[in-house]
Amino acid sequence: MASDSDDPVYYVISDLHIGGDEQLEEVEFLDELYEFLERLEATDENAELIINGDAFGLWEFTTVEGIEKFDVLEETYPELFEQLRATGENVQITLLPGNHDHELAAYDEYVERLAEYNVTLVQDRSITRSVGEQAIHFEHGHQQDPNNRIEDWGNPHSTPLGYYYNTLVTSRAGQLSDRGRYNWLKDVQAVTPTERMPVWLLSKYFYREMNPLLRYSLVPFLLLFNISAIIAVLAGLNIAGIWSMPVDRTETFLGQFGTAGTVAWFILALNAGVAGLLLLVGVPLHFIRRDIRKTVDRFGVFETEMTVDPETPYEEAASDVFEEQSETTIFCYGHTHRPTIKEIDGGVLVNSGTWLKRLHRKDGIIGILPPVFHPSYQLAAVRIAPEQSGVAVEFEEITKPSPAPEELTRTERFFTVGREPRPELPDRYVVDEETVETSRKATPDSSPP
Repeated sequence: MASDSDDPVYYVISDLHIGGDEQLEEVEFLDELYEFLERLEATDENAELIINGDAFGLWEFTTVEGIEKFDVLEETYPELFEQLRATGENVQITLLPGNHDHELAAYDEYVERLAEYNVTLVQDRSITRSVGEQAIHFEHGHQQDPNNRIEDWGNPHSTPLGYYYNTLVTSRAGQLSDRGRYNWLKDVQAVTPTERMPVWLLSKYFYREMNPLLRYSLVPFLLLFNISAIIAVLAGLNIAGIWSMPVDRTETFLGQFGTAGTVAWFILALNAGVAGLLLLVGVPLHFIRRDIRKTVDRFGVFETEMTVDPETPYEEAASDVFEEQSETTIFCYGHTHRPTIKEIDGGVLVNSGTWLKRLHRKDGIIGILPPVFHPSYQLAAVRIAPEQSGVAVEFEEITKPSPAPEELTRTERFFTVGREPRPELPDRYVVDEETVETSRKATPDSSPP
C-alpha cells in the first residue's frame, strides 16, 4: 500500500492527570507538553491528536463539584488552554474520557466548554479511526479494570473502588504534601501497583522525614542485619551448649585487636541481641499473618485486589474487537501507564504510557534497608501513520531530565549507584496485512465441531 501525504496521521497521548487539590495542581511536564503542542501547531501533516483518557484529574478535586472543576482548570492553566486552542486551529484534537475524568462523559457542558478551545470531546467509551486500509480502536482502558470500571456510563455518581482511593488517599496527599520536610507526598499518583503504597511511605519516611541523626545511627544496624541474625542464631546455639566453636573463634580473633576488637565485639553483640529479639517476635508473627490471610481469603472478604492483571484483560478485549471488526488491526489504550507495543492474534496492542513521573523500586542488596523508589520520566507520544508496507506504530520520545538528583537524598543515591533505572520505549512496529492475516489464521476456532 502506497502512502499519500494526505493520509491521516494520528498522535496519541494519555494519562496526563492534570489538576487536583492543592499540591496536585503542580504539573511538572507542562513545558514539554507546550513544546509538543506547538510542534503540532506548526505541522503540515494531516494530523489528529487523540488524548486517550485521563487528561484531567477530576477525581482529585474534592472541594468543587461538577462543571466547577473545569472553572478551576481554566483559572489554573490558562496557557495550556490557549495552546490547545492554537494547536486545534491546525490539527483536530479529540478527547476521550478516562476514569479520573469520567465526568467529561456525564455533563454535556464539558463538550461546549472544550469546543471553545478547539477540542472535540467524544463522550463515548471508544472511537475508531481509519488508517490506510486498516482501522484503529481507541479507548482509555479502565472498562477492562474491575476496580475502575464505570458500570453506569455517563452517570456522575457511578463511583468504582478506584474513585474512593483517589478521593480519600490521592487528594488527601495533595492537601498534606507541603507539610513534610520535603514536598514528596504529592507523588502518590506515581506509586504503582497500589499495594506498594505502605512500602513507599516507609521508604520516604526513612530517607526523607526521619531525624537524620536517628537515620544514620540505624543504617549500620540495618545494613548488617543479615550478619547479625546469623550471629544471633550462633549465639543461641552457644548458650544452649550445642555448638560453641563459631563464637569462641570470633572472640579469639577479635581479641587480637585490643580495644578496637572489644568495640567491634560489643557492636556485633548489640546488633545480634536486637536481631535475635526481632527474630523471636518476627517468626511467630509471620505464621500468624499468613494464617489470617488464608482465613480472610477463605471467607472472601476481599473479592478483588487493588491491582489487577495489566495485560490479559486488554489482550482479550483487543481479540474481541479484532474478531468483530475485521478491518481493525490496532487496539490503542492507556490507563496502565505502561508504554507497550505487543503483537497478538489479529493485530497489535498499543499502550500510550503516561506523562506522570514513574517510580522504580530498587531493593537493597544487603541488609534490611527500606527500598529506594527511583524517579524518572518517560514522556512520549504514539505516532500511527500509513506507509508503503502497512501501518507504522512508533513512540516519539519527549526528553525530560531525570528528577533523581533533586528528589533523592544522598543516602538513596548511594544505595542505588550503578542501578539507576533506564526505561526504554518499545521499538517501531509495522502492521502489515500479511502479518495480520497470518495471526488471524493462527487463531484457533473456538466453535464446536
